[in-house]
Amino acid sequence: QVQLVESGGGLVQAGGSLRLSCAASGRTVSSYTMGWFRQAPGKEREFAAAISWRGGSTRYADSAKGRFTISRDNAKNTVFLEMNSLKPEDTAVYYCAADRQPNSGLPSGYPARYDTWGQGTQVTVSS
Repeated sequence: QVQLVESGGGLVQAGGSLRLSCAASGRTVSSYTMGWFRQAPGKEREFAAAISWRGGSTRYADSAKGRFTISRDNAKNTVFLEMNSLKPEDTAVYYCAADRQPNSGLPSGYPARYDTWGQGTQVTVSS
């Protein structure tokens, strides 16, 4: 069973940057698509970004395009989310997740495709 632990969240001013990390343990996630999702208070969990198991394909929510970059280091069993030009509306708990099937195709933005989730890391963007 894999465990996912997010880190790197914090408080940042609008326009600033943060780099989130998701470290996997228990087994390798190198064969799994990985995703980042976020949930703001009172809102549904929403997709932010995803990356294929080899890292060759990525998918972003419209709100993340041009500002967020997802990457992975399979040797370190870690996935990253670089967030730039942050806005107050980016404030949320950010979760990483692993696809339920290995070697899947294009990365998906549907939460149901993912069956392993971390506990989340809080990102707060002040105006």
